[in-house]
Amino acid sequence: MRKTTILSTALIFAAFGTIFSQKEQIPVKYPYTSKIGVIDTYFGTKVEDPYRWLEDDRSPDTEAWVRKQNNLTFGYLERIPFRENLKNRLEKLWNYEKLGSPFKEGDYTYFYKNDGLQNQYVVYRKKDGGEEEVFLDPNTFSKDGTTSLMSLNFTKDGSKVAYLISEGGSDWRKGIVINAESREVVEDTLVDIKFSGISWKGNDGFFYSSYDKPKGSELSAKTDQHKLYYHKLGTPQSEDKIIFGGTPEEKHRYVGGYVSEDQKYLFITASTSTSGNKLFLLDLSQPDNGLVSILDHTDSDTYVIENVGSKLYMVTNMDAPNKKIVVTDATDPTPENWKDFIPETEHVLTTGTGGGYFFAEYMVDAISKVLQYDYDGNLVREVELPGVGSAAGFGGKKDEKEFYFSFTNYNTPSSSYKYNVETGVYEQYWKPEIDFNTEDYESTQVFYTSKDGTKVPMIITHKKGVELNGKNPTILYGYGGFNISLTPSFSIVNAVWMEQGGIYAVPNLRGGGEYGKKWHIAGTKQQKQNVFDDFIAAAEYLIDNKYTSKEYLAIRGGSNGGLLVGTTMTQRPDLMQVALPAVGVLDMLRYHTFTAGAGWAYDYGTSEESEEMFNYLKGYSPLHNIKAGTSYPATLVTTGDHDDRVVPAHSFKFAAELQEKQAGDNPTLIRIETNAGHGAGTPVSKTIEQYADIFGFTFFNMGYDKLPNQAVLKEFKD
Repeated sequence: MRKTTILSTALIFAAFGTIFSQKEQIPVKYPYTSKIGVIDTYFGTKVEDPYRWLEDDRSPDTEAWVRKQNNLTFGYLERIPFRENLKNRLEKLWNYEKLGSPFKEGDYTYFYKNDGLQNQYVVYRKKDGGEEEVFLDPNTFSKDGTTSLMSLNFTKDGSKVAYLISEGGSDWRKGIVINAESREVVEDTLVDIKFSGISWKGNDGFFYSSYDKPKGSELSAKTDQHKLYYHKLGTPQSEDKIIFGGTPEEKHRYVGGYVSEDQKYLFITASTSTSGNKLFLLDLSQPDNGLVSILDHTDSDTYVIENVGSKLYMVTNMDAPNKKIVVTDATDPTPENWKDFIPETEHVLTTGTGGGYFFAEYMVDAISKVLQYDYDGNLVREVELPGVGSAAGFGGKKDEKEFYFSFTNYNTPSSSYKYNVETGVYEQYWKPEIDFNTEDYESTQVFYTSKDGTKVPMIITHKKGVELNGKNPTILYGYGGFNISLTPSFSIVNAVWMEQGGIYAVPNLRGGGEYGKKWHIAGTKQQKQNVFDDFIAAAEYLIDNKYTSKEYLAIRGGSNGGLLVGTTMTQRPDLMQVALPAVGVLDMLRYHTFTAGAGWAYDYGTSEESEEMFNYLKGYSPLHNIKAGTSYPATLVTTGDHDDRVVPAHSFKFAAELQEKQAGDNPTLIRIETNAGHGAGTPVSKTIEQYADIFGFTFFNMGYDKLPNQAVLKEFKD
């Protein structure tokens, strides 16, 4: 079905900018998308899937469709009058030196640094009193900057390093081993590593995890049998020994292995989904004794964080939804022998170790609080943080008495601090020099009421003195899933949004981890609607309290957050002017058939498990709830053609369905980044272009013909 729409001018009455003239309207003529009669039957219910053919990422027809859609989208975006201004401002603000927290390996101190607009961070190092030198520069890995460094893993003595790279944003990694001193490659590149770290056993080899390469497309075919391997240096990868996994009778979708700092134990986690794991240990001094089971079920999230000889310290949420630390002995490590070391509190615990201490990091309404304990479980001190926000990095090697932590919030760029574990004194190690005055902005935490009466926190950030007149351009950003917590952090792109008078609001929705396992469970499976209700209530709060109005509200989220946006815009299309679903899970009936998607069933359930679950998923699945004759908000779907986490077919089918059924004048576009994946490792140049397009599209469809705060851009031009 072909449709031609013209941007409506009826709602263009912004406080800034002027009404468009006729010649400034942007026509949108959607490419024709073929419909093929594919019908699935679930528990006697037939469901049409006419765009199934777009799931084939290797098809010439899909490639042609992507090309036509991008031609339309970029042709539209190029006609937005201030798009280039936004790009220039993003580049200017982005162009400052960024420094990661240092860490020591062997005789060197290493750190990540970006001079400003480099596509990828560079790894530097220096000896005490020496000059810094480049150790590894990922910008040299590929001409276009799309090959990225994903992890860096040293032997205990720092003499060798194995690092993983991603090409084009894919989750499939290659592993390269080098001599740390000379930086010479010591053996052939390892391939086909996925969802894995690297953990060394001495200097002779390391553990890593992966799947068998799937038949069909490596970017979309199902992978659900994860295995832990041991690679011995100097031997071909084909001879790598399987340590755990690979038995047909017992599949684990996620398997990981890590060696204790003292090299005494290998700990193995095995999961069938993104929540809950079995836990095993192998005494590396007596490997013939075999694996010892610590936990033989997946009813909790439990892992070992420290050991002193055979004494094991573990973080667990078993019988403790907010997590606690328990202690046991490796000779008899099962749950009946666990003893509380740091008991559960009313706040959610994450933890680190370093310098002979434990650091218990708590989230208090999504804000960091850090307590330091000794190895007897005695409270040493509360670490007085630099402000209200998010702290990270409390931890290091056991014999190091100083380490570095970072601190940030929504209006404060991340700075790093050097911390003395004995005195508790810290000093600022590095602060960015950025063209952004944090003192001009403020964050406020509010608590609003969701549909069922639940109180939900939200942090609202904007320029000081903003007038609550209902006319402020606002982005409402959410996630709400997989026990993931959204804590305050600075973003260059959000800073540019706020410079233009924009408001940035982040609610801590159910499904996340901000209030522990109960909060997470309250947003899963047949309680998933709670997440959408929380997000809708956040939008209504912003509108009711005059922060914004429907005409100036955009909703945004990625991955599971893309599902959030897709569902919210189909359930309440009247609530927002712009919708920005990124790399979204949008086909809830088939998500589990792609790559590792079956592992998400803990949060979502699947359409195959029961008729009740099928009906629930179909009831909110964004793809299946687009209704002909409905006026949907202006929508810019974004995805990457190499996304093998949430395959782009979700976005392709959703955009095609929306283009066919959109009844209003608002445009429905899809922006498909080529040679890009789910987001991690995306080159800076691509990120800047993407957000110039996203913000340009958003402001334009809120009715602006020029940016609200032209003074910033004029200053840049001058």
